[in-house]
Order: sequence, then structure tokens, then C-alpha cells
Amino acid sequence: MDETQPAAGDLETVDNPDRHRWEVRSGGAVIAFAEYRLHPGRVTFTHTVVEPEQEGRGVGSRLARTVLDDAVARGLRISPRCPFIRAYIQRHPEYLPSVDMPDPR
Repeated sequence: MDETQPAAGDLETVDNPDRHRWEVRSGGAVIAFAEYRLHPGRVTFTHTVVEPEQEGRGVGSRLARTVLDDAVARGLRISPRCPFIRAYIQRHPEYLPSVDMPDPR
């Protein structure tokens, strides 16, 4: 295994409401995050970052799945302003009933 790739069991995905973002952590270090704004009945995802050495390893997909599953479970409408989250939703249409796609302008 490549030493820059954490084992799946070593990853922790947690909400950090003080920073308005979900984080994927490995050994306590943040290796990816999805920023959000929370409004009554709605969550807007604004920006997602995956550390370059973690790209292509499924970390971003794990993060997207977790944040979207949480929003659906909480009954929140989802506004994907972030291109990464929007693209994930387009590849996983099961989320579409909870999504309000932004105006493409």
C-alpha cells in the first residue's frame, strides 16, 4: 500500500460545526473537507477540498456520500453550489429528490 494512502479504517468523517464544514481525518490530520452553510430546512455546500496526495483514492466520494446522507437523514433540502458535490449528485441520482440545483448562471 502507498504510504500516503490511509487505510479505510483509519479515516474518520466528522461534522465540525464551529468551522461550518465536514472533515475527513486520518490520524487527526484533516485530509479533506466540505464547507457548508446551514439555514432552516436547508444546507448549502459551498466548497470541497481534498488534499492533492489523496485525490483519486475515494476520499472525496466518501466525504460527499457522508454529507449528503446526513442531509437526507435530517430532512434538509440540499443546495450544491460546490462543483464537486454537484458532480457527485449527478453521478448518484438517488439524492435528486432532496436537491435544489443552483441556477447555472
